[in-house]
Amino acid sequence: MIGAAVVRRWRAIALLLALALMPSSAAAQSALGTETQLPLPRFVSLRSNEINLRTGPGINYPIEWIYRRRGMPVEVVAEFESWRKVRDWQGTVGWVHQSMLDGRRGALIIGGERILRRDPADGAVGVARLAPGVIAGLKECGTDWCRLESDSYDGWLKRDEFWGVYPGESLE
Repeated sequence: MIGAAVVRRWRAIALLLALALMPSSAAAQSALGTETQLPLPRFVSLRSNEINLRTGPGINYPIEWIYRRRGMPVEVVAEFESWRKVRDWQGTVGWVHQSMLDGRRGALIIGGERILRRDPADGAVGVARLAPGVIAGLKECGTDWCRLESDSYDGWLKRDEFWGVYPGESLE
C-alpha cells in the first residue's frame, strides 16, 4: 500500500510536469469556464482561513481537506454551477464554493528562503527574507520577475521562486 506522503510527492511531480508543458502565456489558454466564461485554468486565492475542499461539486459530497490559509493561491481547473474545481500547489484537487474564492492573485513561497528585492535584478538590495510557505500578494509580473507584497514589504522575486503564476504570464 502506498503512503499518503508518497502520493502527495507524486501529485507534486505531476503538477510540475503539467505546468512545464503548459502554454507560455495565459492568452494561449483555449478553454473558458462554462459558468464565468473566464479562462481555464486560472489562478485565484482563498478568501477565508477555513475552506472545505470537497470530493464533488455540492455540500452533499464529503469534505476531503480543510484549507486554513487565507490568500493562498489555487488554480481553478473546472466549473460547475456555483462550484469550482481547484488544484493546490501540491497537486491536490477538489471542489470549493465560488464564494470561498477571491480573484486577487496570491503567491506561495516555495523551495528555500527567498530574498524579496527592491528592484527586479539579482544584485538588487534585499528588503525582506521570505520563508517557505509565506503567502504574499501578487502585484505585477514581467518576463522573469514579479512584484509581491508581504506584510508591509513590497519588492521583486523571480517567478520560479513561488507558486501562483504561469510561465510567461504577464500581469499589470
